[in-house]
Amino acid sequence: MTLDAPALRQALSKTPGASTEGLETVHTLLCRREAAAFQRAAKSTGNSGDELLVACTQESRLFLELNEATEGAASVQERPIHFVNIRETGGWSRDHRVSAASKGPSTLTPKLAALIAAAQLPAPEPVPTVSYRSAGRCLVLGDADAAEQAAGMLADPLDVSVLIGRPGGALAQAHGRATHTGRLTQLRGWLGNFEAEWESHNPIDLDLCTRCNACVEACPEGAIGLDYQVKLDACKSHRDCVRVCDAAGAIDFNRPAIGHNDSFDLVLDLREAPAFLQHQPPQGYFHTGSDPRKLLDAVLKLRDMRGEFEKPKFFKYQHKLCAHSRNELQGCTACIDVCSTRAIRSDASRKGKTKGELAGGVIVEPYLCVGCGACSTVCPSGAMSFAYPGTVDQGKRLRTLLTAYGHAGGRDAALLIHSEGAGTALVNELGRGARVDASLQGLPARVLPVPVWHTASLGLDLWLSAIAQGASQVWVLVTDEDAPEYRQALAEQMAVAQAILTGLGYSGEHLRLLTTRDARDLPELDRSLRAPPARTVARAAAFAVQADKRATLDLALDHLMAQAPQPADDIALPAAGSPYGTLLVDSGKCTLCLSCVSACPEAALADNPDKPQLKFIEKNCVQCGLCAKTCPEDAITLQPRLWLADSGKARKLPRVLAEMEPYRCIKCQKPFGTLLAIQNMLDKLQGHAAFQGAAADRLKMCGDCRVVDLYSNPGEVRITDL
Repeated sequence: MTLDAPALRQALSKTPGASTEGLETVHTLLCRREAAAFQRAAKSTGNSGDELLVACTQESRLFLELNEATEGAASVQERPIHFVNIRETGGWSRDHRVSAASKGPSTLTPKLAALIAAAQLPAPEPVPTVSYRSAGRCLVLGDADAAEQAAGMLADPLDVSVLIGRPGGALAQAHGRATHTGRLTQLRGWLGNFEAEWESHNPIDLDLCTRCNACVEACPEGAIGLDYQVKLDACKSHRDCVRVCDAAGAIDFNRPAIGHNDSFDLVLDLREAPAFLQHQPPQGYFHTGSDPRKLLDAVLKLRDMRGEFEKPKFFKYQHKLCAHSRNELQGCTACIDVCSTRAIRSDASRKGKTKGELAGGVIVEPYLCVGCGACSTVCPSGAMSFAYPGTVDQGKRLRTLLTAYGHAGGRDAALLIHSEGAGTALVNELGRGARVDASLQGLPARVLPVPVWHTASLGLDLWLSAIAQGASQVWVLVTDEDAPEYRQALAEQMAVAQAILTGLGYSGEHLRLLTTRDARDLPELDRSLRAPPARTVARAAAFAVQADKRATLDLALDHLMAQAPQPADDIALPAAGSPYGTLLVDSGKCTLCLSCVSACPEAALADNPDKPQLKFIEKNCVQCGLCAKTCPEDAITLQPRLWLADSGKARKLPRVLAEMEPYRCIKCQKPFGTLLAIQNMLDKLQGHAAFQGAAADRLKMCGDCRVVDLYSNPGEVRITDL
């Protein structure tokens, strides 16, 4: 591939934070013939303290070895070495071939400048970690033959126990490990902390059985095999087995079902139906079924899972922003619904323990969380945020990519967000395919790959920020490693973002899910990446992404409105996944009891202390629905939309949703309650014997007059008045 070093140097010099040092020379065989150049750079950066960036990922291991072998070079602990791929992601593409053939300026320069600039960003701040401890206690679930074979493969480094679910097969003659039989009733937990429960029904107790084989020989029906379990459908109740087992006492046909439970660090499940049905089971649990390749892979991993392990704590949860529940009623359940590991559960019944503490919310189990980030993507309030890395760092990377790309003369940038695992492998495979297969074009010059820990961790705030900062499109590459819940959530969020952009007059398709299973889908992926650009802003925004999701969305919306080709006052949004909207209040039902105000977790609803009014700040509403569920009159309906009247200022100001004249005390004319509320109360109690005459009139009095009337007319006081 051909690199235009002067053009790259010029583009990077305009990008804040990017360095042009080392771009004086372009190397063509740095890992072999020109390795001395790398060693000189390793020495110089070791002395200066600067970090070292190598534009090659294929030979990263070799460069690390060269660094260690270079006298005077700092170790990677003292001075990190970063690697960036500019070959498969750009150099091996049809655009590069066309530029090289025409001998004109390379169309790839803006893209390569963007990739190099982003690779120079400092590493995000480290996040807290979650620790696991495994002593190597492993439970193997399955039939006798398969379980014995797998247990033998694991027995050396691990302490293996076997649970056989049904009769059949053969156990080893030697009683070399704990062996149980029965039906697994529950399995829960994670690496280092699994709890298994099972019930044993068979007359033979394997703990007592000495495997002397006397029962096998004595049974006239052959109902006992070398699994040392009675096949009850074949047994004719001769009980010869009981007689010959008299010394050991392992066989008892009158024994009731016995429940067992035990703790394990690891679980290998050889059964066809897994114990965990979610897309991503807990760490430390491996389900292989009867697939020998999966079994081998699981055994190799299990053998290394003894000791202490750490993983990042991927999320941050701010309870005060959560719109999940109030007063034991559930509102938003987006994070619970999307979690593929079942790591999030409701805590709607929780009461505030101290003054000022809010009740409700959700609980996230960090030991089950695998860091997909989907909870942060669907969270409308920003209570749940992804931390590995956080949105501020992700936003800085996207802005650096787009800024460097624009400074180098690039146009119509499309961000391709993909995972660091399967996604990166597919992108690299497409680049290699374009090198050797003329039918493949490779990543276009305008497509900027963005590897992330998980594709579901970036959502509406970062997508719209990227469009506001000059991107033409945002594409998300999903593979088989992505759960169905993630795909649905991403599609719903993209529909919301697209509705906003289309409503503002930005033509074209700005967001798309690219679904690819593996390398067999490369031709389809190749065609998808050639989609035409969509209309974007005339002037790119310069704002920085904030830690607060709603604040970032406001910045992006303000810029998109200012640049809108066709500004709109009211944009209808899809009901699924919308973080914006208004409330419709039925004035014929609403009594202005204001229970909705106390239920609103985002301060979108408020009262007026001077007169009966229900006020609403649309900017604050997250469409959680708690107000509608709390309303005793069923008078509130949610309406997803983005209201942009008066250049978006109107949605930030309180407006009256409902108001009515106050009811006045029949004694002193002091206003209290509302006419509809008092009338509803009178209607419901008019036939009640306890609320007749003076008692009924007291319902029409304010609190002060009611007390005075009670003492002024003691002969008319009823039990209910007291």
